[in-house]
Amino acid sequence: MKPELEFFPTADVPYTSCPGSVTGLTERVLATARPAVATRVLRFAPGTDTSENGVQVHDFWEEVYILEGSILDLRLGRTFSAGAYACRPPGMPHGPWTSEGGCLTFEVRYDG
Repeated sequence: MKPELEFFPTADVPYTSCPGSVTGLTERVLATARPAVATRVLRFAPGTDTSENGVQVHDFWEEVYILEGSILDLRLGRTFSAGAYACRPPGMPHGPWTSEGGCLTFEVRYDG
């Protein structure tokens, strides 16, 4: 279970480097019980390229809303910008991505 949290300034939660070696990919984890059950803000610094992570597939649900900027999905050859939303069930392939100008997303992960 995630912790019980009342409204608080998200700026109080520092950005940390995401696991792995991709430069420019940082996260602000707002609530978590474990990696598959988390709420976070994910930031792609300008020029971030997640190609070395390859296509992602995981065993949890993931919902993503792009708050600012855009990302290019290299597998699909499509760019997604602020206001776009994705709902990915377990096992759905996605990515890798690049972000020329940077991107900020809000993500919710949970078990199905």
